Amino acid sequence: MITEVRPLVEINQQAIRLLYKELGVIDAVRFLKQFTQGYGNYTQERESLFANKSLDDIVSDIEKRRKTK
Repeated sequence: MITEVRPLVEINQQAIRLLYKELGVIDAVRFLKQFTQGYGNYTQERESLFANKSLDDIVSDIEKRRKTK
């Protein structure tokens, strides 16, 4: 049995069409979002964001933001 090897982009397009058809657009998008890796480097961002801050400082900042909403 010989099967034709199709380009991956073609397979992906077909799979997305089938997901939309069977699940609907919203649920298909929700399903696909599970597999995205995101971007950036969380470790570096966290280190720069919280550099020189104690846990008490961070908690205080959170409490201030909650009060302003």
